Amino acid sequence: MAEDKRIVLAAEPDHSGDIEITPEVLAVVLGIAAQQVDGVYAMRGSLANNISSLLGKDSHGQGVKLTTLDDGRLSADIYVYLRYGVSVPKVALALQKSLREQLLFMTDLQLAEVNVHVDGLVPEKQAKQDPADLFSDDNEDSADPAAAKEAGVKHD
Repeated sequence: MAEDKRIVLAAEPDHSGDIEITPEVLAVVLGIAAQQVDGVYAMRGSLANNISSLLGKDSHGQGVKLTTLDDGRLSADIYVYLRYGVSVPKVALALQKSLREQLLFMTDLQLAEVNVHVDGLVPEKQAKQDPADLFSDDNEDSADPAAAKEAGVKHD
């Protein structure tokens, strides 16, 4: 998760107070932005996140770890599962770009690093087909009535 330290956003010289944001909020911003990148299947989460998700409460900060570097800059580690068949380098670069842009747009903070960790690839689920209907679609769609007659399919 994120560190416990609040981050003070840069303010205008004539500001009337400080603007603080918790790292958890930044993790949520990054988590939502990451899930919107094409090719990302899901973010990695803990067992508690998975149980919460089953109960209908999504944790958008899962799969994001924020750290403050020695020089005070922010670093983000993003843990994702990608869809099978995507170009991993392209999706990783898109993640880095999108997360940097979104955080800058929403908080005016810049990320020094965005480290993308691909934890796995998830294939698309295909509907199970009934073995009895395995060949029925091919025969019914036949445009050749003679071939359909041989296959035992009647056309009206």
